[in-house]
Amino acid sequence: MLIITGEGDRRWQIRPYQRAIVVLMYLREHNTQAKIFAGLGISEATAHTYTSAVVDPLAERAPGLLKTLREHEPDSVLLDGILAECDRVGDGRADYSHKHRRHGVNVQVVTDPGGRLLWLSPAPPGRTHDLTAARTHRICERQGIPLQTDLAYRAGPWLTTDIARKPLQELTPTEMTLNQALAAARAPVERGVANLKSWRILHRSRCRPNRMTSIAKAILTLERQR
Repeated sequence: MLIITGEGDRRWQIRPYQRAIVVLMYLREHNTQAKIFAGLGISEATAHTYTSAVVDPLAERAPGLLKTLREHEPDSVLLDGILAECDRVGDGRADYSHKHRRHGVNVQVVTDPGGRLLWLSPAPPGRTHDLTAARTHRICERQGIPLQTDLAYRAGPWLTTDIARKPLQELTPTEMTLNQALAAARAPVERGVANLKSWRILHRSRCRPNRMTSIAKAILTLERQR
């Protein structure tokens, strides 16, 4: 229905269900648009138009973080960051992640304690540090919900992270036990990230980095329907 209501007066060469299928193939398998549409007799330029006509409305339906937290009311949330790789570079220096040694964008992933995907952030350049991205998006800063992260986010009273080892010192047995407990509690976010990466377009997309925010939001909309 989302596709049908967005048709307007434009005449399309393929039916709505076909457009839905090819967009899912594009996002999930990340086949080239030329390959997907070849059997339908549609040019690559037209294929790009068709894909955008479905991805953009999906992205518009993606909820904001505050709305998501109000709907689910989790006792706590888990946060992690991923690099969604892009093979087409916008600002080469800004898009290059020295941590991953790849070009792409930084996507912050928020899940509930069970690892269920709740929210995906807009996608700043890959060079952006996870903590900087979390601060920019104000993730859970005003919601008052406990947030569990890894050591990349060592700042802020609203975060719970592992205890870092100080220079020339070792962690005490109590600190090591606490870190193990925190790691076990944070493990579900890794499962959520692994499930998210089943959308192969996040592995190495064939689009410019500035397009990845819409793609991430479209994926979030589809994941929430599962």
